[in-house]
Amino acid sequence: MRFLTDKSEVEFQDLHMHTTFCDGKDTPEQMVLSAIEKGLKVVGISCHSYTHFTSECCVTPENELVFVQTVNELKKKYADKIKVLVGIEKDYFTTASKGEYDYVIGSVHYYKRGDKYNFIDRSKPEFLRSVRELFNGDYYSAVEEYYKTMEDVVEKTNCDIIGHIDLVTKFNQDYNLFDETHPRYVNAYKKAIDKLVKYNKPFEINTGVISRGYKLEPYPSKQILEYIKSKGGWFVLSSDSHSKENIAYQYDKWKGLL
Repeated sequence: MRFLTDKSEVEFQDLHMHTTFCDGKDTPEQMVLSAIEKGLKVVGISCHSYTHFTSECCVTPENELVFVQTVNELKKKYADKIKVLVGIEKDYFTTASKGEYDYVIGSVHYYKRGDKYNFIDRSKPEFLRSVRELFNGDYYSAVEEYYKTMEDVVEKTNCDIIGHIDLVTKFNQDYNLFDETHPRYVNAYKKAIDKLVKYNKPFEINTGVISRGYKLEPYPSKQILEYIKSKGGWFVLSSDSHSKENIAYQYDKWKGLL
């Protein structure tokens, strides 16, 4: 891995953020300048990988190499101020990628049924509809399917970082949809973690779900975080920022979780 792995320094890096090349608000250079202003040592400019079934939120094939070139130019331009890396958030269902990246974040954003794909995290109404139509309204079947897919994310994406492992809880603040202490939920995430920790890849502590107003605490939940720790897993902080203002969002508040 070519990013900081010293556990005493991970609070000075942010490797998960999105720009105008996918679904972010600001340009890569604006993100780099904000990271410098916030005192980071390392900034990773990432993009959502292209998926053949939808181009929404993703870098397009024709822009992927432009994205990589743009960030590589920023590496040189700001080399005396910050270490800039180029990364990709590679979804489990991505079939191809053209760019050469310094690191890969592995994530799962979709349910797949036959030849159809449904977003897990785009909106609450869509999530509710997916559970109703794909799983007969059974939230525990939905989360079991999610974690079953998630447990293979390292093997499928060859990632360096495991992204927001409990993304399926994005709309579940205060357990308003399902109980995260239910045995079926607990067994599902434990099975995924038991497999994932063997790869010795860091799990994200991802504050993006807070900055965008969905939850009050980051991914993963405290119970999942403690289980990962009990299995010898480790973590990196990330903001999953889609705007320059939210880079390193609430790092001071949550860095103690590391």
